[in-house]
Amino acid sequence: MTAPALQSWQSVQAEVMRRINERVWLPGAIIPNEAELAAEFGCARATVNRALRDLAEKGLLDRRRKAGTRVTVNPVRKAILDIPITRHEVERRGAVYRHALIEQQRTSPPPVVAGWLNLAPDTEMLHQRALHLADSQPFLYEDRWINIAEAPQILDVDFDTISANEWLVQNVGFTKGDLTLSAANADPVEAELLATQEGAALFVVDRTTWNGAAPITQVRLAYAPGFRMQTTI
Repeated sequence: MTAPALQSWQSVQAEVMRRINERVWLPGAIIPNEAELAAEFGCARATVNRALRDLAEKGLLDRRRKAGTRVTVNPVRKAILDIPITRHEVERRGAVYRHALIEQQRTSPPPVVAGWLNLAPDTEMLHQRALHLADSQPFLYEDRWINIAEAPQILDVDFDTISANEWLVQNVGFTKGDLTLSAANADPVEAELLATQEGAALFVVDRTTWNGAAPITQVRLAYAPGFRMQTTI
């Protein structure tokens, strides 16, 4: 019996995953090449390429030019972290959300930020500091640098009605990001804004998003004591 044609890369990927999970293709085994799979599945070779490329990026396949594609012996499992909209985080907790813009200015970044982002020291950026609140209580302190060249429309945004976080997630795409999660002791500014004691333990997220080689935004997020982060693997 002829197998039904698989027309989307997602359906091809699902079938490849089934064969890996059910050990039809064993760890370390070379799988059929793109042309053979395209003929078997009744789809374009480009469709197979997209499915296999995505699985390779997820660490389930090892693709080497002229050596074929193998099932990874020890697959790397990756956590998937979306960039959350802070308003949604607060509202999912059943609280009323509000944000307050503390400071905003167009200026050149300090040397440490310019270095992180690989930008010239005189690059004009938008610097913001903002406080996000849940039921009028401090939830998150945000210190953000935005590359105006990659998001010029940001200069027209009314930040009394929407946060930079929400606007960027909804309006500016990115190709990659850098993320660091850490614990830090609240400095005097953070302690005052987050209504806690200086030196209190805070959960901190440092995140940079990129469009190719161009940075879009670099942000430091300091959550009030008691915050918990949950994700899926």
